[in-house]
Amino acid sequence: MLVEGTMRWQVTEDAPMALMLALAFRSMGGLGSRCVGQLPAVAPAPDPIDVTDLDREALALQFDGWWTGIARRDTRLFMAEVRPPHFEVFDRALELQELAYRAYDDARRWATDRIREYEIALAARSPSRLADVYELIRERQFELRRQSSSFRLDLEVLPICRPGAWVVAPDTIVVSESLRDDREAFREWLRPLVHGLV
Repeated sequence: MLVEGTMRWQVTEDAPMALMLALAFRSMGGLGSRCVGQLPAVAPAPDPIDVTDLDREALALQFDGWWTGIARRDTRLFMAEVRPPHFEVFDRALELQELAYRAYDDARRWATDRIREYEIALAARSPSRLADVYELIRERQFELRRQSSSFRLDLEVLPICRPGAWVVAPDTIVVSESLRDDREAFREWLRPLVHGLV
């Protein structure tokens, strides 16, 4: 995780395993149109699995409940890690637990590959990594002739199939890899957000 900030503000950037796994499960289980509907599909898409025998309504509700808990960085820390063999985090979400049993190995492999790609792209960026964010905040403070207001912003960089950014929770925005990798487009997207926060 990258962190930039001062005592007054903090911006983080990450490609968290929990969100990668969730989006893999969403895609593999065919839940894209029902769960986290504002986020487009991931790319490349993992292979789907057969979930025709599962209660789709229950599965969607359980997924949405899990997503709500992991979307924010501060609540994600309190969610148990998704891990075999029993997937205890889903002990009260049996349809989602069954999806995890069927899809975990492939979802984990897919998520690990995407995180590796993110890390390679990250290494290719400027040495200070969050320099764009810091520069925009500094410029805005100079324009206003004051220090920034207090805020926190978590940027979750995920392999979404089209460029863009989506608010998924308070203080949390999912940014597509394609937007994050385009420095000028990222700065143009970020500038009005920084103006509002600072």
